[in-house]
Amino acid sequence: MNIALAFVESPPGLGPLVDFTLTEVDGAPGLHVLRSLEQPDIRLFVVDVPVYLPWYEPVFSREHYAAIGAEESASAEVLVVATITEGSPVVNLMAPMLVNRENGAAKQIILGDEWPLQARLNSAGAA
Repeated sequence: MNIALAFVESPPGLGPLVDFTLTEVDGAPGLHVLRSLEQPDIRLFVVDVPVYLPWYEPVFSREHYAAIGAEESASAEVLVVATITEGSPVVNLMAPMLVNRENGAAKQIILGDEWPLQARLNSAGAA
């Protein structure tokens, strides 16, 4: 399944890109490819928080939800960027992406130091 996402502002490091597609990776539930529509060679792997990190509960403000047209947390999904570092998957818990799949709006939120920039992902989630 492909979903068109429009970021309300460019994700950090990807300016001026705002239009992306979110595509599920076959055979890997909860793993997606986020690819730029403007520059298709630019892509990130992202994971669904409930699938890989059910304990991860970042706090978002009403303004964060309003920015993507979501009334509350129930109408928004949280994704985090995943990469491979030193041969192991790691996730960025410091800058989750808030997504409203109903309207395709998205925003990457920089939370600050309360969450790590790189957390190892193992079979039980991030360590």
